[in-house]
Amino acid sequence: MRQIKYIVLHCTAGAQTQTNESIKAYWRSLGWKTVGYHHIIDKDGAVSDLLPIEYPSNGVKGFNSVSINICYKGGVDLKTGKPLDNRTDLQKAAMKALVIKYKKMFPATIVQGHRDFSPDKNRDGVIQPGEWMKACPSFSVKEWLQQEGI
Repeated sequence: MRQIKYIVLHCTAGAQTQTNESIKAYWRSLGWKTVGYHHIIDKDGAVSDLLPIEYPSNGVKGFNSVSINICYKGGVDLKTGKPLDNRTDLQKAAMKALVIKYKKMFPATIVQGHRDFSPDKNRDGVIQPGEWMKACPSFSVKEWLQQEGI
């Protein structure tokens, strides 16, 4: 088993109705040989397992070998194209269950969003919105973990 340091939460930044096949086709169009996430969560809370956690996925460049990547379908306002936390309650529950499962398996892991891997350009110790490489997962993972008691 590989060493896991991070559980990374993502959004697809697309419609909640995206199919797994359309998401995989997008990755193939980028030339990826491996999927982007270990799990994708549909709007009804159904979890699709795309890759066993024993193998790295393409979730966060430079951190894939030490991460488990979990994604929900959505994360964008389709009218404006702006980031939006539009997770359904069922998606939140499924995400919470996966985080708890993996925290039990790997207690020392850090749970954070994709955007939290952005560089701290002003070196103030806080990665602020202006420093994000992307908004994914369109919510504050730190605040959500606190709200959920994780």
